[in-house]
Amino acid sequence: MERELNTTPADGPVPEPHPDHASAPDPAGAADQAFFLDLLLRDAPTVEYERPVLRARAEGADPAVVAALENTKLTALRVRSVMRDRQRRESELSALFETANDLAGMRSLDQVLQAIVERARHLLGTDVAYLTLSDPEVGGTYMRVTSGSVSAAFQRLRLGAGKGLGGLVASTALPYVTANYFADPRFTHAENIDHAVREEGLVAILGVPLKMNGRDVGVLFAANRRERPFAHSEVALLASLATHAAIAIDSANLIDDTRRALDELHTVNERLQRHTASVERSAAAHDRLTDLVLRGGGVREVAAAIAGVLGGSVLIHDTASDASVTATPEGVVGEAEPGGDPLDEADLSEAARSSLASGRAVRAGEADGVWVAVAAAGNEPLGTLVLRGVALDDTDQRILERAAMVTALLLLIRRSVSETEHRVRGDLLNELLEVPAREPGSLRQRAALLRADLDAPHVLVVAEAPGADPGRLRSAATYAAETTGGLTGQRAGRLVLALPGTDPAEVGSRVVAELSAAANGPVTAGLAGPTEGPATFRGAFTEATRCLQTLRALGREGAVATADDLGFSGLLLSQDRDVPGFVGATLGPLLDYDARRGTLLVQTLRAYFAAGGNLSRAKDDLHIHVNTVAQRLERISQLIGADWQRPDRALELQLALHLHGLLDEGVDLLGDQGGG
Repeated sequence: MERELNTTPADGPVPEPHPDHASAPDPAGAADQAFFLDLLLRDAPTVEYERPVLRARAEGADPAVVAALENTKLTALRVRSVMRDRQRRESELSALFETANDLAGMRSLDQVLQAIVERARHLLGTDVAYLTLSDPEVGGTYMRVTSGSVSAAFQRLRLGAGKGLGGLVASTALPYVTANYFADPRFTHAENIDHAVREEGLVAILGVPLKMNGRDVGVLFAANRRERPFAHSEVALLASLATHAAIAIDSANLIDDTRRALDELHTVNERLQRHTASVERSAAAHDRLTDLVLRGGGVREVAAAIAGVLGGSVLIHDTASDASVTATPEGVVGEAEPGGDPLDEADLSEAARSSLASGRAVRAGEADGVWVAVAAAGNEPLGTLVLRGVALDDTDQRILERAAMVTALLLLIRRSVSETEHRVRGDLLNELLEVPAREPGSLRQRAALLRADLDAPHVLVVAEAPGADPGRLRSAATYAAETTGGLTGQRAGRLVLALPGTDPAEVGSRVVAELSAAANGPVTAGLAGPTEGPATFRGAFTEATRCLQTLRALGREGAVATADDLGFSGLLLSQDRDVPGFVGATLGPLLDYDARRGTLLVQTLRAYFAAGGNLSRAKDDLHIHVNTVAQRLERISQLIGADWQRPDRALELQLALHLHGLLDEGVDLLGDQGGG
């Protein structure tokens, strides 16, 4: 849109009418007046307004007519000038309204500032427009945005307070205009400013202040690269634009402040939500942990609760029993038997030591999602909690630490209960083994409180494990007794167990395997049983103790044996002294063979031992050929094994042969079966 920016017609100033013609009657004709109106409608050039006057003079018209035409011409030109001024003002106001509307729709400060200088350059028709803003920290103003600039130095220019045209405008808060910047002495020239203006090639500069809420915040400039006198209307136009610009800048700043406030509010809200969620998780964890303690829950329930609240997988390792339990948000997924060590990794072990020393949850190694908290009583570690797969904030760390405290409490309670029950079980077992025995009815009642039945068959196990940790061995024995309804205690430094069962070999091998795992070494045990009521516990204990002593005397460390397993030594130790059973077990294959075939293998073996292993003397006693003796001995080797001549085996065979002879003669070999 083209706009007239000058206050006078393009063809020069309009002359005032002659005073003599001011009140004279208008002798001009209606045709001439219509001609001037047509020129006004067509917005004709000034030269065309001269034609009626020139024509009248050329035709020799009366001077009064010529004067009247001259006066009408001047009036028409004045009307033309007023119309053009109004058109210009209307155009400028329209442009300002458009500018205000455009600026009001902008939300970014950078976008607003760029639009201001672009519109100023367009409205005033200048080569360059630019805007500087005040710097409250270091003083002066700095170049903020330009339009039409080609100099990098000019675009980075800083104006000191009172320096240059811009400094003068900023310090006085008044508009200033110069048609030739370098020739104008009204302001202080600075070398850096002059250099930048010269590099940009500017000559004529107009600057107006930017005022916001009564304070100066910057300067808006319009500049040409050649001399140009800026009219008052142009100064007023740029000042009006600066006023709109200040309002738009203020609005943009408010929008930016509001946006920053909203961002901060959003950030605070997110933090508040996270904090609220953390508090809710903490409260939920506290409620769950408190509830499970009141309900008598254990380590499994703690692991499930923490996995449910924090997520990830939780492993709790019980130091005393060397057992572990693992849980995920879906529930408990595994429980390790004693003997597994979940803390075999160096980073977990180091984290556990650090947690024990600080009493806090510690991240393991460089992994973000592995945390360790030690459940401890004072400086004694009772267990370890390992959380995997979760990044914890401060509140979550407190939850894990609280879970470690609850775990320590539960483990202490369990230890106290276990020790109390172990002591009660040990006291009951000791009374069963005392002489004289206590009243059976009272013993049965006490056993019932421990979920033990003294009338059911029991196997007595007496075990030793020199060098093993007594606490771990006792813990394993207590676990075996509690889980089977048996009893356990200690006598004379040895571990004693009375476990339900009818097969001593099966019960003994099972429990000794558990004890060996806990002791991490060999366990030697003597077995006896099954019992037949409270009164028989003492005798079974004596027999099991003798079996253990015999194994130790024979150097059979780590072995498990009953009296039957010890051969003739067991016969001497056994409370029952089953002589026929011993004879049958030792000579059975030979006796059966003789009975079926009518041979004399037992007699030949007795003669062989009686002759001191001499075949010639044995054949004389048997009245047979020496080859026959050799053949019979070969058959014996086939029936009872080739090692029968080994000293200990030979001793058993000779004892069995002797007892067999006594049985044939009807001698009572059972004797007194007292409980000694």
